[in-house]
Amino acid sequence: MKKTGVLLINLGTPDSPSTGDVRKYLREFLNDPRVIDISAFGRFMLVNGIIVPLRAPKSAKLYKELWNMWDGESPLWTFGKKLKQLSQERFKEEENVTVHFAMRYQNPSLDKVLEEMKELAYDQIIILPLFPHNASASTGSAIEKALKIINKWWSIPDIKVISAFYNHPKYIDAFVEKALMHQLDEYDHILFSYHGLPERQIDKVHPKLKCSDCNCDQEFNEDYKLCYRNECYETSRLIAEKLGLEADRYTSCFQSRLGKTPWLTPYSDQVVEELAKEGKKKILAFSAAFIADCLETSYEIGVEYQEIFEEHGGEKVQLVESLNDSSTWVDCVEELLRGEM
Repeated sequence: MKKTGVLLINLGTPDSPSTGDVRKYLREFLNDPRVIDISAFGRFMLVNGIIVPLRAPKSAKLYKELWNMWDGESPLWTFGKKLKQLSQERFKEEENVTVHFAMRYQNPSLDKVLEEMKELAYDQIIILPLFPHNASASTGSAIEKALKIINKWWSIPDIKVISAFYNHPKYIDAFVEKALMHQLDEYDHILFSYHGLPERQIDKVHPKLKCSDCNCDQEFNEDYKLCYRNECYETSRLIAEKLGLEADRYTSCFQSRLGKTPWLTPYSDQVVEELAKEGKKKILAFSAAFIADCLETSYEIGVEYQEIFEEHGGEKVQLVESLNDSSTWVDCVEELLRGEM
C-alpha cells in the first residue's frame, strides 16, 4: 500500500471563549470569500466594521456556555481529536497510513498540519472535509485552502478528495442509531434542521435552474448531485425511511441565517414557532449537517429553539446528539477512506 496521509478537516472553533479569541475566529471565518460572497471591499467593511465588533462579545458569551456544557472544552475540538485517534486505530494493521486533523479556521491550522504532512513525504494524501453535504462555504473552502497550500510544495503527491457523504449508508445508520435512543412515538413532530445558506450560493451551483424552481424537496435531482439543498433533503428522506417516518411526520428546514438577503427556507426557528402554535408539545430535532456537536446544535437548537417553543405553547425540543465519536460514524470514516485507497 502507498504511504498515505489522511487529512480530516472540520470548520473551526475559537481557541477559547474569550472575546479576543472569538473575534480572531470570526474575522478569519467571515472574511472568507466563499462564506460571504460579496465584493472584497464590501465584505471587509461589513465583517470588520459591523459584524465582528457587534457579534464578538455576544458570541463569546455563547461560547462560554457551550464550553460549560462540554466540560470546559470546545466539542468540535474534543471530538475532532477523538475521531483522529479512533480512525487511526482502524488502520493499525496498515503501518503506511497516518491520520491528521486540522481546522479550516484557527487551530490546529491547515498551514501547520500540512507542513507536518509535507515533511512526512507521503505517496498520496486523502482529504476528507467533515461536512456531509457539499457547500462552497464549507467543503469548497476547506478543499481550496488545502490545495493552495499543497500547490506550493516542490513535490506534490497523489491527491484524492472526498467531497460529500450525505447518503453514505454508515452515516445514515449512525444518525438512525442516535435517534433510536429516543422513543419516537413520544414526539409530535420530527425536525431535520440543516445549516442555512444564501439562496444565491445555491443558484451558483446550477445557474440555469433557480433554487426556488427546483423540486429537490420532493425528490433527489440526479443532475445536481453537488447541490447542498438537494443533498440535505436526500439525507432527511434516507433517515426518515430507515426510521419508518411518513412524510407528514417530519420537516426539513434551515437554521443560522445571517443578514437580510433570502436564505434557504423554511427557516428552522419559524417552523418551531409554527409547530408550537399548532399545538405540538414535543419535537425531536436532528442537526444532520454537523458530525460533531457545536454552537449550532447544543445552543441554537438545544437552548434558543427550546425558548421559542415554550414561548408559543410547546414543551420540549429534544436535540438528537450528533455523531461525535460513535463507532458507526467511525465505521463510515473508515469506509470512505478505504474506498480511496
